[in-house]
Amino acid sequence: MTSCDILGSATARLILYLPHRPVGLETFAETLTAQAVTEANSNHWRKIINLLAKVASPEGDDWRRYRDHALFTQTAICFAPQLLPAAGWHWIAGKENLHRFEGLAHKATPIDAVGRLKMDVSRRLMLSPYPDYRQLNNERVAVVREALAGAGFYGVGAC
Repeated sequence: MTSCDILGSATARLILYLPHRPVGLETFAETLTAQAVTEANSNHWRKIINLLAKVASPEGDDWRRYRDHALFTQTAICFAPQLLPAAGWHWIAGKENLHRFEGLAHKATPIDAVGRLKMDVSRRLMLSPYPDYRQLNNERVAVVREALAGAGFYGVGAC
């Protein structure tokens, strides 16, 4: 794995796995902020970063502050098709993206009524649609947050 495979901390509490890298990934090492990533890229990346902040923020209502001040110190986005060994929770977004993880054994079960959101608490693994506002609207984000809270993600010292 190279520095171009991850954006953020390799020891993050939550790592979002995506198949596509943002423009300028190699330059963000010095100024890694949500603002730097979104300014160098499209609205598409702003949505991804906002959804990551909404899910990961310890204070759900204060996700914007979390995004602007702590997001990439506590989370990461990984572009390699393998789970990072030192990570806390793993979030694989998108059905096609999941296919890149050959041989990934999991027992993820639905956490929502239609089965689009799944979780395997023992592996600290979450599966969801690709992170955009149509597929991960505020209602679905609330379901994810509730499931993560139930698994101890937001607790003091939780992984």
